[in-house]
Amino acid sequence: MLDGAFGNGKSNSLLGEYSALLGDAVLRHRTRTAEHSARIEAELASRVKSEFIANMSHELRTPLNTVIGFSKLLTEHERRQLPDSEIVQYARLINDAADHLLAVINDILDISKMQSGRFTLDSREIMLDEVLEAIIATFKLQSTESQIKLTCDVPPDLPPIRGDEVKLRQIFTNIISNALKFTRSGGAVTIDACQSDDGGLRIIVADTGIGMTADEIHVALTPFGQVDGSRARWREGTGLGLPIARALVELHGGWLEITSEPSMGTTVTVTLPSRHDVRVAGEQGEVLDQATLANQNLSA
Repeated sequence: MLDGAFGNGKSNSLLGEYSALLGDAVLRHRTRTAEHSARIEAELASRVKSEFIANMSHELRTPLNTVIGFSKLLTEHERRQLPDSEIVQYARLINDAADHLLAVINDILDISKMQSGRFTLDSREIMLDEVLEAIIATFKLQSTESQIKLTCDVPPDLPPIRGDEVKLRQIFTNIISNALKFTRSGGAVTIDACQSDDGGLRIIVADTGIGMTADEIHVALTPFGQVDGSRARWREGTGLGLPIARALVELHGGWLEITSEPSMGTTVTVTLPSRHDVRVAGEQGEVLDQATLANQNLSA
């Protein structure tokens, strides 16, 4: 009896030691895994930051050089007597460069506000079909010059939604601009809209452009991330358009989805809740949760 009791005590002691060793091994493995993941994330963040600084320097200096160069030519008007046609051309180039510069700065400020949680929406009832038609009209000339077929199928009887009209314009301007930017001549961009089952709206922007892999979609939705961050990329940009669009959609209580395949094009689907759901969410304080979620996504 004593031997049995002693044997059981020894066995329990050994099991305890084995359990402790196993627990230590699991903890060390989890620590190494966490350290590895943190290192990879830090390296990715560092790479994205470096690419952003290089690209942003290019995005800021190019329009500034245009403004400085052509404004200097205009200051020589008295000495050179520039023809009126050249003066108008220079002024137009300066204006275009200033608009581009302002857009870049506004994007940076928007991201900064979202990440700091100081972004607010001026919510009211909006007819989205009117907003989309106005946006599409601004891209008609660009699509014609780029030889891209731009078509829109937005029913006039869509129900109104509740949101910030300025920010909704920004959302779809960014998405459509991106679609045109990465679609080559001879391609097509289509915009469709319909009512979702829950009374909200679903807007689909599809293009026949260069497309993306799943990993590239993740990069494209990361603030300052670009699928092709090299200076030799065939389209300019800061890498802020899609992250801002997604964050603004989520601030409206909706969500943004991207499906894409390389060389097969990209489809961006935006789903916005009905105005009744948004009103109820506001009364229950859930809009703040959506803002928090959007900020977390931006920081991720």
